[in-house]
Amino acid sequence: MQKFLSNQNKLLLILSIAILQLFLFKPIQVLADLPTGNAVKDPNAILRNALPIKQVELQEIQHKLEETSDLVRGGRWPALTKTVTKCQSLLKKYQNRIIEDLPSDKKTIAEKTFIDLKGNLDTLQDNAKSKNKFSFIATRKEALDKIGGLEEYFLPNQFPYSIPEEFDNLPRLLGRAKVNIKTSKGDMKAIVDGFNAPLTAGAFIDLSSKKFYKDLPINRAEEFFVLQTGDPIGEAIGYVDPETGEERHVPLEIRIPDEKNTFYNQTFEDLGFYTETPTLPFATLGTLGWSHSNTAVDDGSSQFFFFLYEAELNPAGRNLIDGRNAAFGYVIDGFDVLEELTKDDTIISIDVLEGIENLKLNA
Repeated sequence: MQKFLSNQNKLLLILSIAILQLFLFKPIQVLADLPTGNAVKDPNAILRNALPIKQVELQEIQHKLEETSDLVRGGRWPALTKTVTKCQSLLKKYQNRIIEDLPSDKKTIAEKTFIDLKGNLDTLQDNAKSKNKFSFIATRKEALDKIGGLEEYFLPNQFPYSIPEEFDNLPRLLGRAKVNIKTSKGDMKAIVDGFNAPLTAGAFIDLSSKKFYKDLPINRAEEFFVLQTGDPIGEAIGYVDPETGEERHVPLEIRIPDEKNTFYNQTFEDLGFYTETPTLPFATLGTLGWSHSNTAVDDGSSQFFFFLYEAELNPAGRNLIDGRNAAFGYVIDGFDVLEELTKDDTIISIDVLEGIENLKLNA
């Protein structure tokens, strides 16, 4: 069975938890070295921010609307009203400019989407004034889903990143896919991101389409940390190509915002990146991560894990997984199922619902 953390890193994790517990019982004043801002923990927001687009006006509206998360959680209604008003102003200011930038075949549907989006913002304003928290959250999700749909119209026609030629024989997902993960406790849905992890996502979607994960047990379960599966029945610990008889290996693959190239087979420690956050961070419950052995980062084959995010133990951008393992997608529905799974449970099947056309079996 493959493990994604070395013994040394597990020792560091245990030490970190012990120190954290000490601080909880004996608080001290901390004046420096805190992460700035709030880490993004919404998988849908992470996926929106990870799109390889540069439509700054639309993204400005998105980010301003996402800022309401903490405000509505804290019941700060005057600030919410002010923020929604700002979103309305940005929408009015940028709408025509955004539509002009779209391909001609998308302009008409975008105009209708903007009309619907304006209606969502008007409803949000009413929700803020009436302090209707649940309606505000539901309507904001509708609005952000519309913005995400508009952002997808700005995706490049060709895959925007280069993949080293040495991996030409490996499957790659040149876009995104949606999967249904059926377990013995119920179903979950996840988005798999091939833009930022094409080889890892490609291996996962290829194996899912081959029914490789059918009836495989959860072979590792650590409370508040990970659930791991993908270890085939028998002596093999990964996917063995029936044509070559050899186990297929997928390289460690991590992308960082604003970097031109994706990094392969290099951890953040190797690169000297100690405070970076990957484009696909381990920052939320249900992050999908690729497993590799304790001794190498390029021997991941089929095993993957669900990250069980616990804010106190695994702070986003300050955990022991970012930069050491590749995240390749996020559970977006079925979190109640994920929280019930244990080592006694089974992955019944993983079915590709959308995006199979983005899978290429080689370069």
